[in-house]
Amino acid sequence: MTKYPGAPRFSRRSVLAGAAGLLLAGCGVPAAYVEPGDRAGRDLSRRDRRLDFANWPLYIDTDDEDESRRPTLDAFTDRTGISVRYTEEINDNDEFFGKISPALMNRQETGRDLVVVSDWMAARFVRLGWVQEMDRDRQPNVARYLDPQLRRPAFDEGRRHSVPWQSGITGIAYNRRKLGRELRSVRDLWAADLRGKVTLLSGLDESFALLMQGDGVDITRWAADDFHTVCDHVERLVAQRHIRRFTGNDYIKDLSTGDVLACQAYSGDVIQLQADNPAIEFVVPEEGAELWAESLMIPNLARHKGNAEALVDYYYEPEVAAELAAWVNYVCPVPAARDVLADSDDEELAALAEDPLIFPDGAMRRRLAIARDITSEERTDFAKRWNGIVGL
Repeated sequence: MTKYPGAPRFSRRSVLAGAAGLLLAGCGVPAAYVEPGDRAGRDLSRRDRRLDFANWPLYIDTDDEDESRRPTLDAFTDRTGISVRYTEEINDNDEFFGKISPALMNRQETGRDLVVVSDWMAARFVRLGWVQEMDRDRQPNVARYLDPQLRRPAFDEGRRHSVPWQSGITGIAYNRRKLGRELRSVRDLWAADLRGKVTLLSGLDESFALLMQGDGVDITRWAADDFHTVCDHVERLVAQRHIRRFTGNDYIKDLSTGDVLACQAYSGDVIQLQADNPAIEFVVPEEGAELWAESLMIPNLARHKGNAEALVDYYYEPEVAAELAAWVNYVCPVPAARDVLADSDDEELAALAEDPLIFPDGAMRRRLAIARDITSEERTDFAKRWNGIVGL
C-alpha cells in the first residue's frame, strides 16, 4: 500500500443546480418514476465476466510506476475473473445526472453497472426508482463491516439501494500560523479580523448543514425556518463583504496561498494539504459537523448486477478497504480497516490508523451528524434562494 500522493482536484460533492435535476426532483415528473418490477434487466454476470464502473477522478488507488493500473481492481480481477472497465467520468453530481437521466427516464440501459454519487444525489435516484436493490446475501462483508453510523440514511431505509464508497466530514479549515490563534466554532468564522478572508462552499447541499449547526440546529431534523435563518445571516455577511467568495474545491488553492485564512472544507482535502503545509488545520466545530458519504449504486437495467454486487462486497473486506483508505484519505466506511493499518510495518500507514479524520474516534463521532435531505418539494425554492445569494 502507498499513501495517496496528491490532493483531489475535483469536489467530491460539487453541485451546479442543473436544470434537468431541478425539474425532475422539484416537479416530480410522475412519468419518470420507475416501478420496482421494471428496474431489473437480464443479468449476464455468470457468462459475461465483466462490469462497467463509473467514479470520480482521483478516487481510487493507482500504481506508483503506472498510473493506469489500479492495484485493488487488478486484484479483484485476478481473484474473480471479472474484468472492470473503470471510467473517471463523474466531475459533478448534476452534470452526471443530466448525462444518464434520459436513459433511465425512458427505461433504457445506461451502459454502466456501478456508479458513485453523493448521498443527496443518491436520494434523488432512489426517489425516482432509478436504481436497483442489492442482494445482501451476496454481500456478507457489507452486512458485517459497514460503519453503523452510515447504515440508516433517511433516503434509503436499510441501505438497500446504496453502499458508501467513501465518507467525509464538512468542517472548517484554517491557516493557524497566519491567523495566530485557534478556531473552534462556526461562529469564529465571523470574527472581525477575518473580514474578506473567509470562503464558503457554493453548493446548497454542501453548505447549509454546517452553517445550521453553527446556529445550534439539529441537522437530522431541521425545518424550513432554519434554512431561511441561515440565508438571512449569509446575506448580511455578503453585504458586509465578510465572505470573500463562494467556492467549489478551489478553496484549496486560496487556503494554500494565504489569500484565505479560514473556510468551509472537506476533511480529505485538508489531510492532503497538511502534507505540504502543516500549518493548515481541520476543525470539527464545537457545535458539530456534517458527516456525509458518496455511495455506490446499481442503475436500472444494468447487465452485470451480480458482478457489481461482488465488487462492492470486495471493497468491504477490511484489507481492501485499508488499501483504498491509505490512498484517498477520506473517512473510511469500514472501521475494521483501522486495525489493518495499525498493524502495518510502514510507519506512515500505521499513523493513518490514528487519524480521526480517517477513522473518527468516539469523541469525534458524537459531534458528527448526517443531515436530513432537502425534499423534492423544498428543493426548487431553496435552490433559488441560495443560488441568488451565491451568484450561481
